[in-house]
Order: sequence, then C-alpha cells, then structure tokens
Amino acid sequence: MGTPQVIVVGSYNQDYAWRIDRAPQAGETRRGEDFRSAAGGKGFNQAVACARQGVATVFIAALGDDAAGRTARELATADGIDARWLLRSDAATGSACIVVETGGQNRIIVALGANECLDVRFVQAQADAFATAHVLLAQLENNIEATRAALALARSHRLVRVLNPAPVHAQLDAALLADVDILTPNETEFALLLARLCAVDVDPDQLAAQDDARLHALARRLGVGTLVITLGAHGCFVSHADENRRGDALACYRLAAAPAKVIDTTGAGDAFSGALAAGLVRFAGQPFRVVIEHANRCAALATEGRGAASAMADYASVIARFGETRDH
Repeated sequence: MGTPQVIVVGSYNQDYAWRIDRAPQAGETRRGEDFRSAAGGKGFNQAVACARQGVATVFIAALGDDAAGRTARELATADGIDARWLLRSDAATGSACIVVETGGQNRIIVALGANECLDVRFVQAQADAFATAHVLLAQLENNIEATRAALALARSHRLVRVLNPAPVHAQLDAALLADVDILTPNETEFALLLARLCAVDVDPDQLAAQDDARLHALARRLGVGTLVITLGAHGCFVSHADENRRGDALACYRLAAAPAKVIDTTGAGDAFSGALAAGLVRFAGQPFRVVIEHANRCAALATEGRGAASAMADYASVIARFGETRDH
C-alpha cells in the first residue's frame, strides 16, 4: 500500500462464533443456530477497517506459531496490510468465544494468548514505520507495557495517538491517558474509566440520555484532548478540550447512528475506531466532524455482515451507500 500512514498496535484473535436465539442461563444448554470461525481481535479488526479505507496500514502484533497464526498472516497479506508479527512458540494465538443473539447483541470471552507476549523491544524495533506515519491506533488486548511504548514512540514522532480503551485494562492509569490525543470508549468503558480515575459513578445505560453539557463535563474529567463516546444505536458523542477542537466549531456535539439493517454488532466498535484513524489521514485538514461521520457510516455497514474483520466495509462501499462525506 505504500508509505505507512496509520500504525495499529494490537491483538489478533481467532474468533469462534455461535448464533443463538438467546444466551443460555447458568446450567442451561441451548442449541445454536450457526457456527463460524473467522479472523478477529480488536487490533486486527481495526487494522482491516483502516486498510479498507484505502489508507496504508502497518499492524504490529504477536502470534503463536500455530495454524491460527498462519491464517492471520495470510489474511493480513490479502488485505494489503504491512503486518509486523512477533512469533511466539511458547504461547497460542489468541482466541475468542462469541455468542450472538438473534437481535444482534453479543457476548464475548477472550483468551489473549500470544497477544500478552507483545514486548516493548519488538514495538520499538518498528521505528521505521513510526518515522513516516501520521496516526497511531492502539487498544488494550495486549501487554500494556507494549502499548505504553507505542504511545511514547508515537509521541516522539508527533503522530496523532488514538486509544480505544477496550477492554479496560487493570493497569490502565492516568499516566497512560496523558499520552493519548483521542480516546474512543463505549458507554461501559467510559463509566469504568470515570469510576477508576475520577471516583465518579455513572450508569452506562443512562449515558445516552444525559444532556450534552453533562456528558461534556464528564468527558473533561478524564483529561484527554478529544473523547468520542460510542453509544451504540444512539450514535456517538464528541467532546473536545477548548484549546484544540480539531477544526470543529463546537466543543461538544452528537452524531446519530447511520441507518443499518443490523445482523451482528460484533465488529461495529472496531470498524468505528479503524475508520476514525483512517479518516484522520483521508480527511486531513477538514473538521473532525467529517472524520466521525465517516466512521459512523463504516460502523453501520459493519453491523450488516456477520463476523468481525470480514464484515469491515471498504471505502467504495461506504461511498456507494451514503455518498461522499463533506463538511456541512
């Protein structure tokens, strides 16, 4: 794809997904309607989402030296991703159990395996990519010290640093968030961060119903320049620090979710974060709202397909469905 523009440091998991009418209760066995095994992991999903927006993407991750790891390498190549793999013979490739209910809601259990073996030295050895890229995107399905190292390297090369704080790591702290430019939590993750770092308790199920002033005030408590809280079917909420609104006229605003015929929500958040990172490159110089609108559309299309990485839409499909994204 050419000179790296976005670097994704993250996880690869082999997904094992069941479709079912409803999740079983404790001690209950239910008959599944369908089973699929496919590529996943928050990092890989986001790298695929980014690459499919036509932006040159480097993916840095760890794999087991096993069949799932070989599959990962083949899939990254097929999507044109410049993947930098740390191969581990002492750990299995990460895996995830996903149960998707008829209404599209999902429950996920992850065994991170080799993802937790991604080390600082390996990340630092990829400095050539950081020297030319514009954006770093990270999540928290890895050894958190590797994530810290990636953020520090990105800071030294003046990349825009985007963190999708999922899943919220036990060692995530204020120092790590201080190294982030854009944070993209969902409602649950936002509530967990407020409780841990600010001693503020909020009900994640009630966040979408809060007025903009209240949400903005809560977002400012975390001290990150820009927060984008993804609210599922309610779209998203953007909160900027006054000193850098990234070209937006308003310090805070909401965008409704783009229309979609939802089949499976598994990869929607990853589609959003990956497309956001790509949009910072593709829509450089335009207001941040343009980037977020495009990310919203990518997330909507991801819910119309099954699986995670496989459901990520390419740029042409997004434009064919919604038209060009423009500043209003």
